[in-house]
Amino acid sequence: MTRNSRPTLQNVATAAGVSTATVSRALNDPDKVGKSARDRINTAIGDLGYTPNFGARALATNQTNMVGAIIPTLSNAMFASGIQAFQEVLAEAGVTLLIATTGYDPDHELRQMQSLAAQGATGLLLIGNARSDDTKAYLKSRKIPHVIGWCYHDDPAASYVGFDNFAAAKDATERVIAQGHRRIGIIAGDCTSNDRAAARRDGAIAAASAANIVVTNIIEAPYRIEEGRQAGVKLLFDPLPPTALICGNDVLAAGAMIGARDLGLSIPDELSVIGFDDIGLASVVTPPMTTVRVPQIEMGRAAAKLLLARVTGKSDAPSVALSTQFIERGSLGPAKDHP
Repeated sequence: MTRNSRPTLQNVATAAGVSTATVSRALNDPDKVGKSARDRINTAIGDLGYTPNFGARALATNQTNMVGAIIPTLSNAMFASGIQAFQEVLAEAGVTLLIATTGYDPDHELRQMQSLAAQGATGLLLIGNARSDDTKAYLKSRKIPHVIGWCYHDDPAASYVGFDNFAAAKDATERVIAQGHRRIGIIAGDCTSNDRAAARRDGAIAAASAANIVVTNIIEAPYRIEEGRQAGVKLLFDPLPPTALICGNDVLAAGAMIGARDLGLSIPDELSVIGFDDIGLASVVTPPMTTVRVPQIEMGRAAAKLLLARVTGKSDAPSVALSTQFIERGSLGPAKDHP
């Protein structure tokens, strides 16, 4: 390879000690390539500064007819509605959306990123701020325009469209404390590689600490109803059980409500339960759930507009900070001691 030539697929294959077909598979379907070979290929790509030709051509000509979104899961209704709004704005601009999921696995996020770039995605929507150093290095070295959604930080070096998870959870917990609750349990989402779940947990803890309440009952759980039920039952079997449960999302809260009813507790007379997101589930459970409403559709649309600006070279397009709303329904009531 000459000094000024663009690195080729063959250059990467030679540096990694594999065939060009293996490099192509690693870019387009990374799960079909062994980890050892994939790691060598990723190292060679980083060292050489290789960009797949299709994506490179699109970037060079500013043909923004294809972008990607890498999200943790499609099973979460909040992501589904936000991505739907995101796609609708892209469609209005004649842009095709490629979607990939990570299963909350940061290593898989990098593989999906490489795959989308190989397919010609000229920009990316990413969820949250927690990612591996290798992924950050990849984004930096490729100069891939990207927007970070579902969270917000005052950082001029990045493009955000989202809200302050910490502040929203802190506000919700302060409202629970204002109802007289002093024994508070927290059912957080799994905070491993999930900065949004960690911020919500920490916001609730901060509100309790400011009120001189020590929260000792904290469980992290995957976002599933059964996991929320099990966590709720475990917390409520404590010798001094909580009178209020702050949950990391509505799915966990719904599970906790089921667990409380299994134990014969009345909501909200004997236990208050607070969710987060305000997905459709929150308004149809019994009693209807008090929760934090996340601006899902507004967030998806704003993320699409910002990403379109970024891929067309408008690097000064500002981040977008959105507000959440505390929605008080029937699952929050004044504190009462358990019988």
